[in-house]
Amino acid sequence: QVQLVESGGGLVQAGGSLRLSCTASGRTLSSVTMGWFRQSPGKERDFVAVISRSGDTTVYAEPVKGRFTISRDNVKNTVYLQMNSLKPEDTAVYYCAAKEGFALLKGSPNYDYWGQGTQVTVSS
Repeated sequence: QVQLVESGGGLVQAGGSLRLSCTASGRTLSSVTMGWFRQSPGKERDFVAVISRSGDTTVYAEPVKGRFTISRDNVKNTVYLQMNSLKPEDTAVYYCAAKEGFALLKGSPNYDYWGQGTQVTVSS
C-alpha cells in the first residue's frame, strides 16, 4: 500500500506559478511510477505528467508541455509538479497517483494509488 498526500494548491493569477508536492508513505517512493492528473467540474480526470521511478524520464500532456515540470526526490519520498505560466484553464483539482510497474502510462485506470487532491484555481 502507498498513501499519498498532496499539498501546495491555492489561488493564483494567470501567468503565475505554483508548486505542488505529493508525499508518499507506506513504501519507498522509488518502488513506484508517479503521475499527476487533474479534474475540473463535470469533466473526466485528465493526465498531466508522469515520471519514471529513477526520475530520468518524463512524459507530459500537450496542454502543459513547456509550462509544467514533474520531478521527484526519492530520499524525501516526494514528487513535485512545478506549474509556471498558469492559465485559467489549468483550474482543477490536482491528484498525484502511483502505479506498479515501469511503464509511463497516461490512463488513470492504470494507477493503483491516489491522493485526495488539491485545488488549484487560476484567476484571469
